[in-house]
Amino acid sequence: MLALAMVLASCRAETVRPPRPPPPAQEPSPALRYTITYVREPEPSLEVEVVRGSDAPREFLFTQEGGVRTVQAYSRTGEARVLQVEDRGISVPEDTRVLRYRYALETRRRGRWWNFSGGLKTGEDALLLAGRSWLIRPRVAEPGVRVELSVKGADALLPWQPGPDGQYHVSAEDLVDSGFQAFGGRRCQAQLQGAVLDIAILGTMTHVEDAQLCDWLRQRAEEVRYVRSRFPFPRISVSIYPVPGREDANVFGMVMWSSPPSVALLVGQDARLDALHRDWTALHELLHLTHPTFVPRAAWISEGLATYFTELVQARSGRMSAEAVWAEMIRGFRRGRAQAAGQTLQEMIDDSAPPGIYWVGAFFSLRLDVAIRRATHNARGLQDVLELLATQGSTSTVDAYGAAVDAVAGKPIFRALLEEDLHRPAFAGLEGLLEDLGVTPTPGGVTIQPARDSVLREALDGQKASRIQ
Repeated sequence: MLALAMVLASCRAETVRPPRPPPPAQEPSPALRYTITYVREPEPSLEVEVVRGSDAPREFLFTQEGGVRTVQAYSRTGEARVLQVEDRGISVPEDTRVLRYRYALETRRRGRWWNFSGGLKTGEDALLLAGRSWLIRPRVAEPGVRVELSVKGADALLPWQPGPDGQYHVSAEDLVDSGFQAFGGRRCQAQLQGAVLDIAILGTMTHVEDAQLCDWLRQRAEEVRYVRSRFPFPRISVSIYPVPGREDANVFGMVMWSSPPSVALLVGQDARLDALHRDWTALHELLHLTHPTFVPRAAWISEGLATYFTELVQARSGRMSAEAVWAEMIRGFRRGRAQAAGQTLQEMIDDSAPPGIYWVGAFFSLRLDVAIRRATHNARGLQDVLELLATQGSTSTVDAYGAAVDAVAGKPIFRALLEEDLHRPAFAGLEGLLEDLGVTPTPGGVTIQPARDSVLREALDGQKASRIQ
């Protein structure tokens, strides 16, 4: 009995421990770890170090040619090699652990200044440049290759959002177009419904405060919702570069298709706030976000869509009267027709020369919009095509665009309209279409009156107008 009692006591005293949960899964180490350092002496430069992890790629590429001629490669034992950049790329030895190179900024200003290859620098030690001009990347950009990137020496605004650790966690695919990148300057945010614009201000405006610049961009971004039901991306980055000695609101604007997209706006440093609000450039660049990237590039569609909706949105938002918008659109069509000088649409597409390609694309967009509204009894329009394309991914083709037009219209219309326009003089049929819409050009602008499709015109510009502009 005593022995049994001792056994029972021992059983009661023994604690049955539950099995330990498995340790939390750790994120795999990045295949590539970038450190970017902005240095000012002996010359403004970016010093780049890339640490290769296990299974890292060996083939690397610069998206844009000519910025870097040699790269230092260091083996795991510290042996250094100098690799010549050939055909924009390098192939590193298998035992390479670290790559290093320097990208000198101010010496890279060649060709068109707006390629941003040399960086646009201000006296306030702020810099704007395009990542494609200097950032090395894997030649085969697989989305599964993880990349960690950090920036030293300056506050940076990149297309991507940093993590809580301050590092940028992206993929090799994200480096193919690394967008616009701002170093230094000041920051603000424009809050939208369901979206945010992170803004870098790379210089000081003479007559406009930072808060006013931020609010100006917020208002232009809000206007995008007159084309899409919501802002197309939850977050984008915008860099504003005040150009010294300029008073005009529009010096240059551009969007880059990084992931997410990034926008650069060059404005005159001496521009006034009312001039910024009257200008169309910021709205035009933001409206590019409403359509996918067309592959291969089809500027007559992408620029045509942005140009077309830039005009209509200013009427829909009430910033301009319908008459003023139609008058401006007609002036654009006439400029495009003068540039075309009898060329067909196909010839203009082949040349792809601005500004004519913008306006011939805008005219085709108007033709499509009216055709869709006629087919659907004004229930749907071209903006519904953009909503449909948004569900199909970030890239598209001309054929997929046409299929979306046909789906929204409920019948095939795209190919017939395109074939009709391709081989006749550009802008043919303009006067008849305007007459159907009730828009009549006058020496002082336009008049708007009832016509066959005036109800469609009211849906296009969002206004019922009857006065003369």
